[in-house]
Amino acid sequence: MTLPIWLVVLALLFAAVAVLDRMLVPSVRWFFRRRMERAVAELNKRLIRPIRPFKLMRRQDMIVRLSYDPQVMEAVVDYAREKGMPESVAFQQARRYAREIVPGFSAATYFGFAIRVARWLSRLLYRVRLGQYDEAAFRAIDPQATVIFVMNHRSNMDYVLVTYLVAERSTLSYAVGEWARVWPLQRLVRAMGAYFIRRRYMNPLYRRVLARYVQMATAEGVTQAIFPEGGLSRTGAVGEAKKGLLHYILTGFDPHDGKDVVFVPVALNYDRVIEDRALIEAATTGRSRFQVRPRLILGYALRLVVLRLRGQFHRFGYAAVSFGAPLSLGEFVATRPGLQTDALAHTLMKRIREVMPVLPVPLLAALILRHDGQASEARLQEDYLTCLGKLPGAGALAADPPTETFARALATLQKRGLVRAEAGLVTVVPSEESLLGYYAASVAHLLEDTPSSAAT
Repeated sequence: MTLPIWLVVLALLFAAVAVLDRMLVPSVRWFFRRRMERAVAELNKRLIRPIRPFKLMRRQDMIVRLSYDPQVMEAVVDYAREKGMPESVAFQQARRYAREIVPGFSAATYFGFAIRVARWLSRLLYRVRLGQYDEAAFRAIDPQATVIFVMNHRSNMDYVLVTYLVAERSTLSYAVGEWARVWPLQRLVRAMGAYFIRRRYMNPLYRRVLARYVQMATAEGVTQAIFPEGGLSRTGAVGEAKKGLLHYILTGFDPHDGKDVVFVPVALNYDRVIEDRALIEAATTGRSRFQVRPRLILGYALRLVVLRLRGQFHRFGYAAVSFGAPLSLGEFVATRPGLQTDALAHTLMKRIREVMPVLPVPLLAALILRHDGQASEARLQEDYLTCLGKLPGAGALAADPPTETFARALATLQKRGLVRAEAGLVTVVPSEESLLGYYAASVAHLLEDTPSSAAT
C-alpha cells in the first residue's frame, strides 16, 4: 500500500505529540512542580504568614472543586428551576463563573516579578513611608488564623504599594474589580493570586459561586486583601463599606472549628492620587465605574519614563500606609450573638479612619479650607506644625523636618495650580476648590478636635 508523503509526515507528527503528552510532558511538569515546591518551602521560612497549600493548587483543580461544591450544586438546581432551564446548562454557567473568579497563583511571578516591580514603581513615584504599625501585635496573631487586610481604596496604586510593604510578611490574594480584566493585565493579576469580582449584574448563582470561593480560601488560611468600599473613593474620604465580601466571610465562619479569622485594618493616603481628576469627574457626572484606557495609561507611563531619562521627573510627594489594631472575628462574634455584618463593617471602617496617615498635601489642603480658602503662609505653617505635633497619624512624617514638608506641600499645590501664594498670602484657585477638597477629605475627620488659629 502506497501512502502520500504528507500523510506519513502527519502521522509521525501525531505520534510525536502523543509521546510528548504521555511520557515527556508529565515528567517535565513534575520536574518544574518539584522545583516550585522547594522554592515555596524556602520562601515560607522567611514569611510571617506562609503560603497555604490551597493557594498552590492547580487552577483547573480549584475550578473543579469549586464547581462541584455541594452549596454551588444546590444553587445550580435552584437557578435552573427559577430560570426554567436544564440543570446541565445552569451548571455550565456556574463553571464559567468559577473560571472567571479562580486565580492561578504563580510564586515565580509574585516574588520574581511583581514584588520587584511594586518596589521599583512605589519608590519611583513616591516617598514611601510606613505609618502606624505594631509588629508585636501582628506577630501575636495565631499562626493558624486567616489574616484579611481590610483597606480603604484611594488609588489603583494601592495594590502596588501594599504588595511592596508586606512583601516580607505574606503574599496577598486581592479581590479585584472588573477594571483589571483587560489583556495582558488579567493574566498578570491572576498569576499574583488575585480573584475577580463583578460589581454589577450579579445573579444569585454568581453570588453563590463567589461566596463559596471566598469561604473556601478563608477556611484554608489564604491571606487576603479586600477593599470594602467596592471602588475608588470619589470624594477622597473613607466611605461606607459594601458588605458583600464581609458577609460571605462572616456567614462561612464557624467559631467552633478552632480556626480564627483576623481582620487587619489598613489605611492608605497619598500626596497625589494619579487618578484624582478622573475620580472627581466621575463624582460630578455620576459615573459609577472607573474606566481603564490602556492606551492612555501607556502614554502616561512613557511620558514619565522620558521625563525620568531627561532628569526632569519629580516624585509625587509622599505615600503612606498605616496598620490598625487587628480584630479577631471569633472574639467579635462571641460578644455579639447573631449575624452582625453591619456592626463588623462599621467597626472596621472606623478603625481605618482612626489610623489614616496624615501627609503634607492633604493636611495643608484641609488647613487652607479651614481658613475659608485664604490665609497667610505664616499662619498656615503655625497650624501645620501644631497638627503634626498632636495627630497620631502624623507619625509617617516623623523622620522629616516639619518646616521642610510644609514647604514641599505648598510648592506642590502651587505647581499643580491649586493655590496661589503672593505677598505671603495663600489663596485657593476657585476652579480647583473641588480638587483641594478631595485631598482635604482624607484627613478632615482627624482635625475636628484640633484647634486652629483661624478660630482665634
